[in-house]
Amino acid sequence: MANQKFIIKPASEEHCQYAETITEEMELSAQARGTGIAKRSPEYIKTKMKEGKAVIALTASGQWAGFCYIEAWGHGKFVANSGLIVSPEFRKHGLAREIKREVFKLSRKKYPDAKIFGLTTGAAVMKINSELGYYPVSYSDLTTDDDFWKGCQSCVNYPILTSKNRSNCLCTAMLYEPKSVKKAEQKKLSAQFNKNLSLFERLIKIKRAMFLNIAKGKNALAKVKEKVNQSS
Repeated sequence: MANQKFIIKPASEEHCQYAETITEEMELSAQARGTGIAKRSPEYIKTKMKEGKAVIALTASGQWAGFCYIEAWGHGKFVANSGLIVSPEFRKHGLAREIKREVFKLSRKKYPDAKIFGLTTGAAVMKINSELGYYPVSYSDLTTDDDFWKGCQSCVNYPILTSKNRSNCLCTAMLYEPKSVKKAEQKKLSAQFNKNLSLFERLIKIKRAMFLNIAKGKNALAKVKEKVNQSS
């Protein structure tokens, strides 16, 4: 496995055969982590491949190994690299980092003036983003495009997002700005984030526990009200 070589390149129509496998693994991975995910259909993934807005990783023998796609919002002013997934047998060997780098380069090529952002609950993804020049921001710094936020509706944490008026959720928001932030400043911010990555991990756990406890409390209250209504 250590010597495994991967072919990482922009996906195209010829890779549509992997779409169902990719979406199934996305869902299984989210369930294993116990986190939410904005679900995507095989048809949606196929569209991204046909548009040239995705990166796929394959082994030399043609076995699917990993995937990530591009979404554009606000008429191309904002871009997100979404759906990063690596096949279980190829994880923990740096493939996710390589895929992220390739989809980042593809995003910069297709949308050179766009701000690139991401929402994630994974510390590993946050670290990779930081290496590329992203830094943590508030949700208000992201796109206001309703179509983007509608994509979160299939996530199990969507009620938390809406209860916070889209200002907070379990995910951490990160942003790459091509022009408004100088390269030196980006490196400084990224270095600070990497230095405090363990702190961010703890904050994520605290935020998850806090929000889930609030959700449980609301559910318990709803059940009590339901029983009262039934008895009255």
